[in-house]
Amino acid sequence: MKRFFPGVFASKMFVFICLFWVATISPAMAQWTLNNQHSQLNFISIKKGDVAEIHSFRKLNGEINSSGGAIIIIDLSSVDTLIPIRDQRMREMLFNVVKFPDARFHAQLDMQQIDAIQPGSSKQLTVMGDFTLHGQTKQLELKLLVSRLNKESVQVFTYQPILIHAKDFALTAGVEKLREVAGLPSISNAVPISFILQFDK
Repeated sequence: MKRFFPGVFASKMFVFICLFWVATISPAMAQWTLNNQHSQLNFISIKKGDVAEIHSFRKLNGEINSSGGAIIIIDLSSVDTLIPIRDQRMREMLFNVVKFPDARFHAQLDMQQIDAIQPGSSKQLTVMGDFTLHGQTKQLELKLLVSRLNKESVQVFTYQPILIHAKDFALTAGVEKLREVAGLPSISNAVPISFILQFDK
């Protein structure tokens, strides 16, 4: 006759409950990962008073975890101005990518609001978060439009541009170096940024 061991039974029941919970966990708890191929971040530089040019970063990373913690990482070495020598100057003179390889935005999202968006629908959200660039951190307010493509994907747009000021991130000296080496009369210290980001489960 087999003897009954309560401790062994309890252990097996605990393992079974954990496996059942993992198997039946709500999709809303799943992690969202930024899809770099379907994402784009642009910024505009203004020189000589009114000459505006659109630039971008080719490499973006990010995720939204199950509790709504979001992070977006911009690889500053991937700056793309369509002029290789200007890309190099921005990497070295402005961003100093050897010391500061990326910029990061952290925010806490209300996942209930996002999960309530039905496929094919959109919702405007205002998100506050910390933006770290060149060793400096500043809180930013983002006006976003979140669109649910399907159960597995969402797209996030800026419906108002984000203004980044060089002085807030210790970049004024770098902007001046770029102006001098390019022989320009002026480069604006205010830079508008916009993006479209896709997150997939």
